[in-house]
Amino acid sequence: MAGLQRRRFVLGAAALLGTVQGLPAVRLAAAQGATPAAGAEGGLAAPPVTIETVPPAVEQTRGPNGETATSFAEVSLTADELAEIQAGDYTAALVMHTSSAFTRALEQGAIDAFAEMGIEVVAQTDAGFDPAKQQSDAETVLALQPEIILAFALDPVQSAAAFRPAVDAGVQLVLLSNLPDGYEQGTDYVGIVTDDLFGMGQAAAEMLGDAMGGQGEVGYIFHDAQFYVTNQRDGAFKSVLQEAYPELTIVAEQGMANPADAENIASAMLTQNPGIGAIYVPWAEPAEGVLAALRAAGREDVRVVTLDLDTTVALDMAQGGSTVGIAADTPYQLGYTMAIVGAYGILDKAAPPFTIVPTIKVTRDNLPEAWTASLNEEAPQEIVDALGA
Repeated sequence: MAGLQRRRFVLGAAALLGTVQGLPAVRLAAAQGATPAAGAEGGLAAPPVTIETVPPAVEQTRGPNGETATSFAEVSLTADELAEIQAGDYTAALVMHTSSAFTRALEQGAIDAFAEMGIEVVAQTDAGFDPAKQQSDAETVLALQPEIILAFALDPVQSAAAFRPAVDAGVQLVLLSNLPDGYEQGTDYVGIVTDDLFGMGQAAAEMLGDAMGGQGEVGYIFHDAQFYVTNQRDGAFKSVLQEAYPELTIVAEQGMANPADAENIASAMLTQNPGIGAIYVPWAEPAEGVLAALRAAGREDVRVVTLDLDTTVALDMAQGGSTVGIAADTPYQLGYTMAIVGAYGILDKAAPPFTIVPTIKVTRDNLPEAWTASLNEEAPQEIVDALGA
């Protein structure tokens, strides 16, 4: 990272809105991690996703400060750069928010990339979504002195303070999605890596449009908060639906600040607009509330599309329920790409400020394969059993 000395420190916590709960699953790290993609001249790049993905929306997706997106496929090390990193005896730390299928896949991607680079992972921590715990984790891991840190800013203000000692010490800080207040790329952190935000919303719109045959009435529930990740995903869904499916009409739209409100919002939409044939929900947790509202109203004919894989919503899909589409991200590629961006910092190589990874359209037809491609582990047995029932 330009302007930073190569010294050591660690911080805490990483998260996304959609975390996956469910039965233990078999890890498939070897399937993806054993075959890294070659970078320029035989170097290193993240492996491609093992299933068809949505073309990256690099022209539409933007970073927290309007940064232009770069596809993960453009992030790589040359053979000479890889050799330089391998000779350096560097270490890294992964500091996650919780244990979930998402974080396991991200961690495995990072671990596999670091292994290719000869970088030892000396710490993996879990802040439990607690910014104070994040700061405590930073202090605890300080003695381990990793050169690279992969992390998520749980709170823009508190995380800015928690990470500042790392920045001042010259750590190569790579961020997942969120940006601490006042941080500047190239000075305080190497780069941000996140999902293809527009691509996820686009995928949801296309799956809903296909499920509805291109016509009908739609309910639109959006995240009512200033958060660039969900704002872009929601906005992309709405704009693509309106432009690509002129005979699909959004007849009800309601902001949702608390996921627990989704059930009541959906119930009110159905009461006021009984012709609704489909509902968009911004991520999987509130989608569970929408599904509950549909069951309570006897309206399981209404289709649901959402974003981020979740066992409960995926099980509804597998059972032939209301869920007809899930736009899923690719956390294994997130972690792998973050690790390579960290190496950019060590090499003092100019890194893209904002990098995105692919989106997968998940339907009942491809659910097991899409689960594996997204989360780097086999689908829970209950989902497999439901598909075969």
